Amino acid sequence: MKFAVLEFPGSNCEMDLYNAIKDIIKEEVELVSYKQESLAGFDAALIPGGFSYGDYLRSGAIARFSPIIPALQQFASSGKPVLGICNGFQILTEAGLLPGSLQKNVSAKFICKDETLVVNNNHSLFSSEYQKGQLISLPIAHGDGNYYCDQETLKSLIAHDQIVFKYTNNPNGSVDNIAGIVNQQGNVLGMMPHPERAVEDVLGSSDGKGVFQSIVKHIKSRGVIYE
Repeated sequence: MKFAVLEFPGSNCEMDLYNAIKDIIKEEVELVSYKQESLAGFDAALIPGGFSYGDYLRSGAIARFSPIIPALQQFASSGKPVLGICNGFQILTEAGLLPGSLQKNVSAKFICKDETLVVNNNHSLFSSEYQKGQLISLPIAHGDGNYYCDQETLKSLIAHDQIVFKYTNNPNGSVDNIAGIVNQQGNVLGMMPHPERAVEDVLGSSDGKGVFQSIVKHIKSRGVIYE
């Protein structure tokens, strides 16, 4: 199988993702420029953290108009796994692939530290390697990680079991302690914490490895690799 790691001007976590897939998950991976217009040949697409286009307008708002986005939207519509981390989560909301938006942290400060999450839904293709209710430790590093949606959207997220990860100690003010959500189809995950920075014990935690192992398990369970 083959993973695509998308690169935008201002991305700074692409190599973290690349190395997590190549060295830890042991699967093929390729960096894909925002200038490309196709994701043909890939089985999963990963959007790294960083500051796409410098966050000069609004986090992810300019990246949403990049040439690769229509291909990403088509990729997601076909049911293939898409994971957006931190700035990648922001891009997914701006591109309409996930509901809600990411706002400034309630502290109005950039936060960089390890956070404890609870696995709220272990039935998603991104979380099947965890137990429901399992506590995991992942690092966060963001200034605009305050997830917001209106009450009707929140009710829908809860009703369709779309909230995959929650904070135990909400660091940014996110509604309902949300740290990561999937779309209704279940194949697009956006999360603010960085699982790619927690794939080896030497990094302080290997709890993030389960996200990528879950994706691999899902792809293999289909019996054939996506074409």
